[in-house]
Amino acid sequence: MNVVVLALALLPGPTLAAPAQWQAVATTAGSTVEIDKSRISRLSGGKTAAWTRLTLDHPVLDFENQIRYTTVQALNHYDCAAGSFITQQRVYLLENRAQITEKVADKRQIKAKPDSFDARLMDEVCKPRNLGEMQQAAARAARQAAAANADAPRAMHAEMVSVADAAPARRSMQVADKPRLFELPVIDKSKAEDPLKGSNAAPAPAPAPAPAAKPAAPPPAAKAVPPPPVVRSSPRKAEPAPVQELTRQQRELQMATSGPRKAAPRKPPPEEPAPPAQSFENVRWGYAGLGAPENWAKLHPSYAACGTGKRQSPIDIRGGIKVDLEPIRFDYRNTLFRITDTGHTIQVDVAEGSTITVTGRVYRLQGFEFHHPAEVRINGKPFDMALHLIHKDYDNNMVIIAVLLERGDENPLIQALWNHMPLEVGMDVTPPDVAIDLAKLLPVGREYYTHMGSLTTPPCTENVMWMVFKEPLRISPEQIAIFARLYPNNARPLQPVNDRLIKESR
Repeated sequence: MNVVVLALALLPGPTLAAPAQWQAVATTAGSTVEIDKSRISRLSGGKTAAWTRLTLDHPVLDFENQIRYTTVQALNHYDCAAGSFITQQRVYLLENRAQITEKVADKRQIKAKPDSFDARLMDEVCKPRNLGEMQQAAARAARQAAAANADAPRAMHAEMVSVADAAPARRSMQVADKPRLFELPVIDKSKAEDPLKGSNAAPAPAPAPAPAAKPAAPPPAAKAVPPPPVVRSSPRKAEPAPVQELTRQQRELQMATSGPRKAAPRKPPPEEPAPPAQSFENVRWGYAGLGAPENWAKLHPSYAACGTGKRQSPIDIRGGIKVDLEPIRFDYRNTLFRITDTGHTIQVDVAEGSTITVTGRVYRLQGFEFHHPAEVRINGKPFDMALHLIHKDYDNNMVIIAVLLERGDENPLIQALWNHMPLEVGMDVTPPDVAIDLAKLLPVGREYYTHMGSLTTPPCTENVMWMVFKEPLRISPEQIAIFARLYPNNARPLQPVNDRLIKESR
């Protein structure tokens, strides 16, 4: 399912009864991500639980679970220190306002990617919630700042203190542990010695004039010349500076003639892949742009089979083995229907009761959908359109029967469907007194090709049995044009056949 994973914690009874306080965290075209501020709970081990929800502007059909939903809520346990979370539970809100709760069996730890919806949710979840948490956060920040800055100033101060003066050294270290370390570099070594000696001379104030009377006091200043050596060392080192500057000028002149050495062109390559990687985070699958079929596997972990599967559909059917295939036994009935514009195709849902029987199994018809052009090809030949009849048995094994459509006379059943086509994406229409004869969706000739494949839309689930009728069904050019106006191309490209077996009726 192409769903942003969101989340919450199991709180005490009284808290669960409190009204939800949904706050929007992020909004994109067609969807809104929110968090319930009233249901954020700190757990043991430094974890935090929170409920979040994704609201879509149109229903989403999940073929695998046979549900159509507009909102999904999720309960996640967040590890704020590690920047990751684990989904515990999901609740789907269906079109008919019913709810389905899903207990997540595969509880994997997911890392929140930078600038993603998950990262924004985690920022909100991990904020301090009370005065105690704010004080703890401030204390942690102070400790981190002290740890980061303690080493460098302590080393600078050690160079200014004589090694022989052990007590001053201890005093210096005590000062160095204080947060005002940025004031220490202005201390001069000669001045640092005078206050210490003055403290030792404090019992005898009389000698104070003596140093004034002694012009020899300057010699100590001359002894204080050791600091000047430190100062001199910099000028002395500065003397070669002109030579170094000349050398750099020479090097610049040399490099001026070697343009290809410039490193500037090397910067763009690492920047190019970064924007697509981040933009895939919230991209919905489709047939063009970033959501195109070649990127389906990158859009969501559950779509991995779209890129790694070995039995993907559609394929170019050729080189089949001609055998006596079992006839498909159809038990299709007249039925009411609901027609929906899903944003990817026109989909028709039918009432229960229509089935097929093949290989000793009974499969129930779920509905059918249209593709333009036809996704499958026969010996390289393309077709204008195709409809896919989707069936499942009670073990959720799937059979898809593909009926190829080509230009010809107007088809009355197709016209009845087009007459009730929804006006907008996401809308559906259920005519109250219009029934269709599903048998008229089938060609007269029932010979077919069969092979194992997959769904042709995400999540590209495999182990789907495909049966493709050899004889096409004819519809008018106008009927094809009506669908093509809505969906000029909603066909997945051909996939590798690999070593799969293809059979055909002889």
